Amino acid sequence: MAALVLNPDRLFPADPGTRAIARRLYDAIRDLPIISPHGHTDPVWFDRNEPFGDAASLLIIPDHYVFRMLFSQGVKLEDLGVPRVDGGPVESDHRAIWRRFAENYYLFRGTPSRMWLDWVFSELFGMTEILSSKNADSYYDAIGEALASDAFRPRALYERFNIEAIATTESALDPLDHHRAIGKSGWKGRIVTTYRPDAVVDPDYEGFAENVAELGRITGEDVTSWTGYLNAHRNRRRYFRETGGATATDHGHPTATTADLSQAEAEALYATIRSGDFTPAQAELFRGQMLTEMARMSIEDGMVLQIHPGAHRNHNSMVMARFGRDKGADIPTQTEYVKALQPLLSRYGSDPALTIVIFTLDEDSYSRELAPLAGHYPALKLGPPWWFHDSPEGMRRFRERATETAGFYNTVGFNDDTRAFLSIPARHDVARRMDCTFLARLVAEHRLPEDEAAEVAHALTYGLVKKAYRL
Repeated sequence: MAALVLNPDRLFPADPGTRAIARRLYDAIRDLPIISPHGHTDPVWFDRNEPFGDAASLLIIPDHYVFRMLFSQGVKLEDLGVPRVDGGPVESDHRAIWRRFAENYYLFRGTPSRMWLDWVFSELFGMTEILSSKNADSYYDAIGEALASDAFRPRALYERFNIEAIATTESALDPLDHHRAIGKSGWKGRIVTTYRPDAVVDPDYEGFAENVAELGRITGEDVTSWTGYLNAHRNRRRYFRETGGATATDHGHPTATTADLSQAEAEALYATIRSGDFTPAQAELFRGQMLTEMARMSIEDGMVLQIHPGAHRNHNSMVMARFGRDKGADIPTQTEYVKALQPLLSRYGSDPALTIVIFTLDEDSYSRELAPLAGHYPALKLGPPWWFHDSPEGMRRFRERATETAGFYNTVGFNDDTRAFLSIPARHDVARRMDCTFLARLVAEHRLPEDEAAEVAHALTYGLVKKAYRL
């Protein structure tokens, strides 16, 4: 069987001289603490600190990066143990799930998922052979044995990974019980929440009317009025800061559309949305107005505004109906930013009290739209390559297309945006290596002195993320 070896020069330039520069830059920042300012790890892990179950339940069933590739090759999600919304039968033998994964591990060749998984297998579990059908059972048993030990409990791994802070993401209606418990536990790990109000902001979100009613109930605000609805958001934002340590909000809208309506226009639009009889254009306008309202609230309370537009969510209607949201069927779309963001940026984009972190799944917008916008507006910063572009080539293209216009200091470092807790160090290591590779080329081409490149590497790894997210 093929040996599993993590080459120490992986992702570094092939040219020996440039590679030597990348090595020096990397050696200076490789051991800096990890700050994960936006992700989807489950706070219950850190609250209860219970052992993870087994290899399949930890690495396959919850990870859409993994099972979407298998699904694309004809493997049924039921056969991977992915729960159905109707409670229907799925594979319950986790060893069988793992064997299916191992048999198909070759499908991940050349993907970032393969890089992350190989790192996990080698660095965390000490595996010395590449996963295959022949060693699937020995892998499964070794991982299970490790997960049963105290060294692999969530809090121990948090400390082993040298994590300084992790931000989870919770719905506006979440009671934050686990964050409250973590805060009272005496544990020193920093787990903060993020305010994600999509369920009570997006009129197309399933159960929107009921969700808004619940928002009113838990805040005591009259959400039948526009003013009461906005006050309910202010109430919950305060609750997220006080109970979960939130420093940011997050908004997963289909586009980057923003709006700046008058009070009367906003009230009339909200009444239409509440009636349930609205057009797609009115739903889009309402989402756009709410981004501007959230920016106004961020100036008031200091929370960072993150916008994650440009995904056609749940593209596969069969998968959505059978398995629900976030099951690997979200697809990037073309996204326009210049006109879309103008109402918000014209109103608040020059205010230094506001930080907007904008992400994209449309790479073509980096140099044409986003870098010029971030290179002008004080409030606007560029989020790192996200989701489908959280990859070595995606990171390379981002730096090449954005740096000349926006520079390094109008970006916010790296975030892993993951549910896969064990992959966090691997993802951050890829980002650090790719940034050092990019900087090494600038040094080798005499475009940047090496001492300045070292300062930039530190900023991209640690300083910018702490500053941008106020962590």
